[in-house]
Amino acid sequence: MVSKISEGIEISIESFYQKDYSNPLHNEYMFAYRITIENHNAFPVKLLRRYWEVFDSNTEQRIVEGEGVVGVQPIIMPGKHYQYVSGCHLKSELGKMQGYYMMENIENRSQIQVKIPAFKLAAPTKLN
Repeated sequence: MVSKISEGIEISIESFYQKDYSNPLHNEYMFAYRITIENHNAFPVKLLRRYWEVFDSNTEQRIVEGEGVVGVQPIIMPGKHYQYVSGCHLKSELGKMQGYYMMENIENRSQIQVKIPAFKLAAPTKLN
């Protein structure tokens, strides 16, 4: 698990190779990741947008961005957390992701950028 606190928000990430949804013969590798967002601030925050940099070991890089996560813009109260699971496909067995969330302090409407630490996406065969 990878974890980082940025702007009073803790981001923890676990990634998993999805063998049943992958097809190595066609260079298709599917990964899932579970993200836990914990608010250590004294004010509630709303997750507005996400920005991802996805790196594939075949030197491909792509940007993924959009509103919220998994179709929602959750509000996270002080001392509470929000967790979701999403996925990413690669063309090789090894890659990584990193990025940031744009969040809003609900009390004063200011926006904060919360860093998402880099985490690996690795098929078990690459780890041997």
